[in-house]
Amino acid sequence: MLSRTTARLAGLTGLVSGAAMALSLTAAQAADQVPITIVINQSPWFPGFQSVVELYEETTGNTIELDVNPFAGSLEKQRTAVRTDESPYDLLIMNAGFFVEFYKGGFMQPLTEIDPGFALSDDIYRFDDSVCWDAGAERVTCDGAGALMAVPVNPNILILHYRADLYDENGLEVPQTWAELMANAQALNDQPARYGISQRGQRGAFDVTYDVFPYIWSHGGGIFRNQKEGDFTITINSPETLAGMQTYMSLASNVGHPSTAGQTQANVIQNMATGKAGHIMSVLAPGLFDDPNQSAVVGKVNYAATPAGEGFAAATPLGHWLAGVPKNTDEERKKAALAFLSWFQSDEAQEAYARAGSAPVSRAVLEGPMSETEEFRWMKALADAIPTAGLTFLIPEASQIVAVTELRLNEAIGGQMPLNEALNTAAEEIHQIMTEAGYEAPKLDDLP
Repeated sequence: MLSRTTARLAGLTGLVSGAAMALSLTAAQAADQVPITIVINQSPWFPGFQSVVELYEETTGNTIELDVNPFAGSLEKQRTAVRTDESPYDLLIMNAGFFVEFYKGGFMQPLTEIDPGFALSDDIYRFDDSVCWDAGAERVTCDGAGALMAVPVNPNILILHYRADLYDENGLEVPQTWAELMANAQALNDQPARYGISQRGQRGAFDVTYDVFPYIWSHGGGIFRNQKEGDFTITINSPETLAGMQTYMSLASNVGHPSTAGQTQANVIQNMATGKAGHIMSVLAPGLFDDPNQSAVVGKVNYAATPAGEGFAAATPLGHWLAGVPKNTDEERKKAALAFLSWFQSDEAQEAYARAGSAPVSRAVLEGPMSETEEFRWMKALADAIPTAGLTFLIPEASQIVAVTELRLNEAIGGQMPLNEALNTAAEEIHQIMTEAGYEAPKLDDLP
């Protein structure tokens, strides 16, 4: 467990003194709360969240402990915590791929039941209504009986990163389509010194599956036909999904890393930071790329929304994170957790979050004056991409399905199984999972 720290992260010393006055009202509203504990994953955006927690402690006098874990470890701790007599955690930082499991299981406390006056700020993104849940209809919605269940803490969507300096040298334009990206990646491909693109392909908890969504969605494919409307027809082996995966694999084989199937998110980000990649598709870590202590490409990386297939709209998956309060925690700690969430939504807190190197969840900040500066040039790309972002899974069986897709997609990318066979196999295995769980989930004919 990572205890409360007194030292500020580098670069925040001056911020604290300036922000303390601006945060006086929200700090006063949050003062005198009991200590709380937050369970969270270790990720590229975590240092920014940690620094904002420290700022909250400094401006309010309250105490927050952060229990920091790898992705899978954090999820397992959350699953265990909500099933105990009393949760050791007062805020769960839930991932977009699995939050429905906690909503549908009845484990989370609607936030207005803790405080009827609590609300999500108009400036905070709803991220495809993932902050709300209609328990009667068992669906994600902020309309009708949809109750506010969580506050977003990080957007975490895939953004195209590209070497702006090399674009200038080669007279390249920001790609709108995958074909244009391929052409640009070919222009920047200079292996072994530099890959045209570096892609995540390793099997993990929600790794390669997450990173192929922009390709398959923007070719009209997917895993299911329409989860929001309750149509669970399995489409992972559709011609459209096949086309999206062929685009991914064409980039990998022609201009990508020679071992794409072994590339983790950390590898991909490091390839860009060390000048080994002309492009990556990744969640944002802009502070890293402009940090001379960590990057060889300071000031050389720029950002854009993901490309699209011909005739289709661009699309990117929501891998965002939501902070929710479990039902089985102490009432005073619930109120203290809500006090932090209220403070976190303020413009001042969101600006501090951005200055600490993480992406804010406030429209006012992403589209405000900061976005016009060189330091925060990534904000425009994020603001452009968020409207194209969608939820990946809306069922509690998500983790079982992802276990299938992680294995089969990785096998296809690594050449252990032909792509069409991998997609057909995944479709059959997902069909079994869904059928056993009681869903009507018809399967398409196998790809030839």
